[in-house]
Amino acid sequence: MTLTRTPFRITLGGGGTDLPAYYSRFGGFVFAAGIDKYMFINVRRPETNNLVRVQYEKTETVVHRDKLKHDLAREALRMLGIENNIDIVSKADIPPGTGLGSSSCYAVGILNALHAFRKESFTPQELAEEACRLEIDILNKPIGKQDQYMAVFGGLTVLEIEKNGKVNIRKADISKSTAEDLSKNLQVFYTNIKRDSNQILSEQSLFIRTNKNSVVDKMHHIKEMGYNILHAAEGGNLTDIGLLMDQHWEYKRKISSKMSNSGLDEIYEIAKENGALGGKIMGAGGGGFFVFYIERRFEEFRRILENLGLKRMDYQFDHEGTMVLDKQKKL
Repeated sequence: MTLTRTPFRITLGGGGTDLPAYYSRFGGFVFAAGIDKYMFINVRRPETNNLVRVQYEKTETVVHRDKLKHDLAREALRMLGIENNIDIVSKADIPPGTGLGSSSCYAVGILNALHAFRKESFTPQELAEEACRLEIDILNKPIGKQDQYMAVFGGLTVLEIEKNGKVNIRKADISKSTAEDLSKNLQVFYTNIKRDSNQILSEQSLFIRTNKNSVVDKMHHIKEMGYNILHAAEGGNLTDIGLLMDQHWEYKRKISSKMSNSGLDEIYEIAKENGALGGKIMGAGGGGFFVFYIERRFEEFRRILENLGLKRMDYQFDHEGTMVLDKQKKL
């Protein structure tokens, strides 16, 4: 039996520039943080049959992996040449469709588990690229590369994406005390809205390719703000992060009408009226999780947003990335 634990993430700057439509022309930049909310995947051989059983929100039991409806599980098994005689069980702290990278957490977690189960060695970057290949090349998901890399590496991490798709990784140079203050000031709330990000991301990629509504210029600004957010964090100037997030919100809303709506806009304005310097919707937008930067009156702020129907998610940063738990071993 092999059990893996893979962290979800929150994006702090540069989100969207990791889409192939953008980075292949201009290069991408993402600054993000792994958090202590996880995808757990357990892989084992069944004792009494040669079937394939995959348990997630549903349970599938089939005679061959090609019969699976769960596309990530099916194609991960195909990549590793496993046809049957396998049980895969997944549990997650965060529901899918909420903007924190659940699909890539599953992709990284299952590939890590299957390789470890077969005692195969590989580097973290090889695992991240394998997960990118699974989601982007094989399943044609309209996503970028940040989620797979953040699931593998966790931490406060900087991704520089070259035009050819190569990803250069480094840990942000942030002190422990600054990281603690940052996690305290970044308040995360669930909107209770689940959405399919594929339509939003497909539209965003199309707008980038055609430069509709000057989307490329807006993405340039988002990348520049990402660099500025990183510099503010590394310099300990956390207030600047909140102000930059407010600017980012205005640019992101203009990229696609699906990224926000009147209800989400109202929540954002109420948050600002009650102390938030800025904020953003995680992932593609349209629902999922809001993150707000606030420096005071935390409990009062929480009560106000919960009265609007949101729920705060308590968290800390994860600094370990995907891990094989039964060996207590980081990849």
